[in-house]
Amino acid sequence: MFSDKLFLVDADYPLIHTRQYQVQAFRMSAERFLLRGAVVDEKPAGLYIENDPDPIWMHHMIIELEIVYPSFLIEKASVEFKNHPHLGCTEITDDYKKLEGMSIARGFNAKVRELFGSSRGCTHIGALLAAMAPAAIQTGWSMRVGTAAAGEDSAKSSQDLQEQRVKQFASTINTCHMWDENGELVAKVRAGEEVEMPMPIVRRLRDLGRDETDWLVSRD
Repeated sequence: MFSDKLFLVDADYPLIHTRQYQVQAFRMSAERFLLRGAVVDEKPAGLYIENDPDPIWMHHMIIELEIVYPSFLIEKASVEFKNHPHLGCTEITDDYKKLEGMSIARGFNAKVRELFGSSRGCTHIGALLAAMAPAAIQTGWSMRVGTAAAGEDSAKSSQDLQEQRVKQFASTINTCHMWDENGELVAKVRAGEEVEMPMPIVRRLRDLGRDETDWLVSRD
């Protein structure tokens, strides 16, 4: 399910626990995407049960969110407890329907803590939601590219596209030092200029021997 390539294994010490998150986004339409997240806590083989050849997943929870773009409103939410330590863990599953109607952008983590923090929810679901929120914003950029690649921009007016662009950038402002509301990058956006091409794309284009202007966002 997950890739070990992300980790540097220190062979000098025995592995005793692994927590992994995976978040994937699927484009449902030009105005909606499905965000799916999973969290797993794995105990290595033989740690809890002597001579057991297989690891044990103590926690395995999955969240699915249908999100409207570019408003980032959660339209549908579901939580599944696949592996859990106690029989009663699943009693709060339906409580997470309260996510529906919330924005996964501005103020999301604070609202999740308010609704599900402490004994009001599951700490592992809360941690997974915190990991999914920035992934949702990243998905917004992919939605822009996907719309351009699919030629769906032609069905929208220039005003609609500009409004969509503004909403996308608004969800990014003040999320890190690069997107400081008083910084150079945000000033470019407000002036209607395109931001710099992401460095991983620059490097990949160079690896492919392709011109840096050959980028899907240029169709935007």
